[in-house]
Amino acid sequence: MAKWLALYLFALSVLCVATSSVLVAQGVESSKSRFLLRLKEIATPPLDGRLLLMFSTDGSNEPRFQITDNFRSQQVFGIDVENWDGGEYAIDASAFGYPQRSLEEIRRGRYFVQAFFHEYETFHRSDGHIVKLPMDRGEGQVWNKAPGNRYSIPVEIEFDPHTEVRQTIVLDQVIPPIEPPADTDYIKHIRIQSELLSEFWGRPMYLGAHVLLPEGFEENPDARYPLAIFHGHFSHDFGGFRTEPPDPDLEPDYSERFRLAGYNRIIQQEAYDFYKIWTGPDFPRMLVVEIQHANPYYDDSYAVNSANIGPYGDAITYELIPEIERRFRGIGQGWARCLYGGSTGGWEALAAQVFYPDEYNACYAACPDPIDFRQYTVVNIYEDENAYFQFGPFGYVARPGRRNYLGHIDATLENMNHYELALGTKGRSGQQWDVWQAVYSPVGADGYPQPIWDKFTGKIDHEVASHWRENFDLVHIMRRDWRALGPKLAGKIHIYCGDMDNYYLNNAVYLAEEFLVTAEPPYGGEITYGDRAEHCWNGDPTQPNAISRLRYHRMFVPRFAERILKSAPEGADTTSWRY
Repeated sequence: MAKWLALYLFALSVLCVATSSVLVAQGVESSKSRFLLRLKEIATPPLDGRLLLMFSTDGSNEPRFQITDNFRSQQVFGIDVENWDGGEYAIDASAFGYPQRSLEEIRRGRYFVQAFFHEYETFHRSDGHIVKLPMDRGEGQVWNKAPGNRYSIPVEIEFDPHTEVRQTIVLDQVIPPIEPPADTDYIKHIRIQSELLSEFWGRPMYLGAHVLLPEGFEENPDARYPLAIFHGHFSHDFGGFRTEPPDPDLEPDYSERFRLAGYNRIIQQEAYDFYKIWTGPDFPRMLVVEIQHANPYYDDSYAVNSANIGPYGDAITYELIPEIERRFRGIGQGWARCLYGGSTGGWEALAAQVFYPDEYNACYAACPDPIDFRQYTVVNIYEDENAYFQFGPFGYVARPGRRNYLGHIDATLENMNHYELALGTKGRSGQQWDVWQAVYSPVGADGYPQPIWDKFTGKIDHEVASHWRENFDLVHIMRRDWRALGPKLAGKIHIYCGDMDNYYLNNAVYLAEEFLVTAEPPYGGEITYGDRAEHCWNGDPTQPNAISRLRYHRMFVPRFAERILKSAPEGADTTSWRY
């Protein structure tokens, strides 16, 4: 271990991380520059939250919209603040930054500078812990768009880290509230207070859903419908459904990811095409729902019971879904429910099917988040010592975080995690790696998720990893419990993934396949890969990735209708909804 640690510290020094960053982490100030941030006014002091200072070389947009987890990111520094009365708060060289670690590392030049305050709420949880977290306010846990957050108008300044600067910035802007979506003939919205979640968090907590009604819903009052549950990230309204042709005045954009001009028009056309298919004579009549479960850690809960986030699995399965079925004439039984989704939604679809095998009759999981933690993207959390680097006897290499279809990398795992660390400590960034940790980890002594690895250095905690394995490693759980689970999951598991997934999610799918194809009793499902397909490929080899990712509803609803007809119990209603 001593040899490994020496190599590790050497690697950090070579990468210019250990020197200045350790000083910053310990609060040692060497730069003469200081920014004094204050609020113009404050209605309800004091406040808790994360105070950010951002630098940008690009004046075409506000700096708050230019902070990303890859090498293209502009600069952000962050500090925690508690009991802020709105008076001056200093950000100096002791503030942790990304991509550069400290103010002293910013080159002399002209920059657009902006300050931002991400406000936290205090929760008195039922487990006895008091935590301060950013509650979702209708935006889906997007820090730079969250209503009520305060920010300053960007100003252009001349900056020299070695010249004494005392720059005062006033946060005099407030992000306004977001209007909830309105009901339409086809799309309805439901919001309920969850007793389970409210008890856990010590304050009212809500679940919601966007519900797409089948054609003929009003004209067939005696019909009872199967329920297709589309899991995925927060959306303001039901996505991929449009009752009008594409807007002729829409200015075409360019998708760098797919190398397509006018991709926004393509999205609208696909949504309109789905409306025509949905209302056509041959499409299955079902309820399709997108669940809304944004929470203090992320834009959704991962649809499982979690020590840090709460009993969302039970709340969704036993509170929200029965209420949707009650209001909109669902059949209300497990054989008449399916799960599907991509990425986060793919993991949720498989996890809900595994943890609630009798409550759902199929899962169609596309590009799921890591389902086997031996390939937690590119990290084996059980055997690797460090998440950010691989070390040899004399050399080392940084672990990649994201690639394109050619394998070109724009972010490392260290980049992505340090980006989150700048946005929030204690797993409060609202971003991807932090929410995985919040969902899977035990509660730490301070009430926040126990880290799977040191956020600064990447050193893995294998005791926490063991907890992850026994509670949330889906492949391990299936292998461990297959004698009981296998008969209940027969024919229900369907997984699709591109073999050039941008986040290396295909790696864990390979391990899932190794188990499932040899499992006894047989799993009876399918696992399919897309050649050179990137993230969100959903199993359609006839369409490019840019199109297939927009066709989840039209692809999986008919497949589930076929599944119902083959697997429904004797005497089940397989006719009233087939008009």
